[in-house]
Amino acid sequence: MSSFIRPHIFTWTNSYSVRDARLHLRHVRDLLRSLDPADAYNGVNCSSLSYLSFYTRDKDGESVGNRRASEKESVACRPPEYILPGCKDRPLTPLQPVRDDWKPLQCLRVLTMSSWNPPPGNRKMHGDLMYLNVLTMEDRELNITSSTRGFYLNQSTAFNFNPKPAVPKILCHSLVELLSQVSPAFRKTFSALQKKRVQQHPYERIAGPFQVFTWIAPQGDHSLDCVRAEETHTSRMGQDEHTAGQSRDWNEELQGCRELTRNSLQDRLHRERSIFKTNSDFVEAATRGAVAVVDGNLMPLNPGEAPHMQMFIWNNLFFSLGFDISEHYSPLGGNTAAHAAAICDLRGAQAYTSVDIEGLHTLGTAVVDYRGLRVIAQTIVPGILEKNQEQSVVYGSNDYGKTVFTHPRFLELLDKTSKPLRIQRHQVLDHRNSPVELCSGIETKGILGNDGRPYILDLLRTFPPDLNFQFSETEERGEVPKECQSFGYPRRHHHSLANLRSELIEAFVQHRTGDTATAGADMGE
Repeated sequence: MSSFIRPHIFTWTNSYSVRDARLHLRHVRDLLRSLDPADAYNGVNCSSLSYLSFYTRDKDGESVGNRRASEKESVACRPPEYILPGCKDRPLTPLQPVRDDWKPLQCLRVLTMSSWNPPPGNRKMHGDLMYLNVLTMEDRELNITSSTRGFYLNQSTAFNFNPKPAVPKILCHSLVELLSQVSPAFRKTFSALQKKRVQQHPYERIAGPFQVFTWIAPQGDHSLDCVRAEETHTSRMGQDEHTAGQSRDWNEELQGCRELTRNSLQDRLHRERSIFKTNSDFVEAATRGAVAVVDGNLMPLNPGEAPHMQMFIWNNLFFSLGFDISEHYSPLGGNTAAHAAAICDLRGAQAYTSVDIEGLHTLGTAVVDYRGLRVIAQTIVPGILEKNQEQSVVYGSNDYGKTVFTHPRFLELLDKTSKPLRIQRHQVLDHRNSPVELCSGIETKGILGNDGRPYILDLLRTFPPDLNFQFSETEERGEVPKECQSFGYPRRHHHSLANLRSELIEAFVQHRTGDTATAGADMGE
């Protein structure tokens, strides 16, 4: 047996596998589309959309950095007027700048996967991995075989399968090398494309972590893209792309970044970079998971429930929909209130995170609106799935104020947030009229995770309600000042979760503090 196998052994380091061939094809595709801004406009694969060279190049395309030092010319690097605040006359043009040199250089007309894929069993034994169809700029149709040894032309056509190598036989280790030999136009254009690509600033090629809104991008032509089509149909239908034990623990990553040291300036810079990078990756994963939830590509935890009541876990993230599941929001506005509660909770989490109290932890939260549905993605508290939430809550109320808990550790941590968030420590009464001391809204819950960290969640009552927008007209309008009544307040609103913004609270505090200081100075005189 060994004497039969040994002659067929060759150097595996130089041979292709199916995975290597697909990665090579993706890399070639990225090179061919490196100057095409379509991926950046559509937010595909976190492609970067940089305006750097748009503002640093003059009308002739010459870079400011390449000018001679003797030429003292002033260059206006200000953004266009129509995207600045206060502009009244905005043209019906995309908000993103469009450059003439962003027009991609076309090396091929078509590069797609062949309909003869996958290779039959006998051809797999010969080393065939996949088949490609190419239409060159000279309108020459090519059928290419990707094998373990490289790429070569075969004799197949659209209706006749003939995997034999074409004459003359050309075997190349790279797809670019093969196309350069059979297409002079490809060789010339690809060389020019690479020279133009290396002239770009590195910031224009680094993937951007910010979300790109496609409705503000200019409308472009939709071109053939075999890699994009293949990834769409082979995306595992939204399933986790990681094997067991290799998926990222988002909660541990986020909390670990916040626990980094902040003693020196270098430590603080490293901590902020780590938080920004991890949070950007978390938002990207939450967005992909939310799209999979709405598209129906994930199996819910409770498949027997109605679709709007289903919950999901994917990639160590918990997903729920913005509906009133337990009728908790029925007196507040029902599903409309539940829809607004997600944003209120997100703003509360942002407020506590911005205060940045050491030892106090919030959940990673993202709210994604997709196809008319609101999806809430949150990290999972360690150990929360192993026991009931009623047994986990040690601070706040889990039954809408009937039973209220307090905890000295949470009181100590939340007391540090009282001054920046303008939340005073107070007492509430439970159903037994027993006073319980809190330092937050009664619906805010405190949970001690299995990792020993204190977590606070359900932060939708972080900011005070806006009494100018009432859900019902139970309050008499006579209590409202005449100045407010002249403007139509209080106004009927769809829900009772209209909260004041943090900026208004800070402006009010500064106004009152300034008045008090002025009055004190006058009295001192």
